[in-house]
Amino acid sequence: MSTIFPESVTRGAGNQPLSGLILGIDPGLQRTGYALLAGKGGARDARLIEAGVVRLQRNQPLGERLVDLETNLAALIHDHRPTVLACEELYSHYKHPRTAILMGHARGVILALAARSGLEIVSVAATNAKKLLTGSGRASKRQVQLAVAALLGLAEIPEPNDVADAIAVGLCGLQLRHAAGAIEDAGRFSQ
Repeated sequence: MSTIFPESVTRGAGNQPLSGLILGIDPGLQRTGYALLAGKGGARDARLIEAGVVRLQRNQPLGERLVDLETNLAALIHDHRPTVLACEELYSHYKHPRTAILMGHARGVILALAARSGLEIVSVAATNAKKLLTGSGRASKRQVQLAVAALLGLAEIPEPNDVADAIAVGLCGLQLRHAAGAIEDAGRFSQ
């Protein structure tokens, strides 16, 4: 697993893990991007805590890669204790249906781990994350990278794309949870 932000920033007072973290995931069988974000409000109030990739060996059998993915993400969840996991939904292009089937294996492992860990799960369509950040659901990878860097005030764009995508998914997850909370609050006030 490689990280682009040091673990030390994930600690609060007394070196305790921060509470209320969301873990954004861009699932993959070679590289799975991840991002830990903090924020009580929506995407505009978010703070990036840590982001990186879990690299899996292409020449390993599928089952072994899935075990490695689960082991690395379980360590991340154990160390940082997020409360929510936002995971990118599968997208299947009609010319490459096998890709979606293979990605389903990785996503299944990720969702099962999240459920076993007691995390709230939020599924995010890639087009929704792109639209939230750029205004277009068809934005390019580069546009997403630039939008993520601008929104979070990062000195450099997140590399590789998997990291930027995981951050985007996490930001969209924060926004969805914020919107759901606002709807609940409105319902309480109208009664």
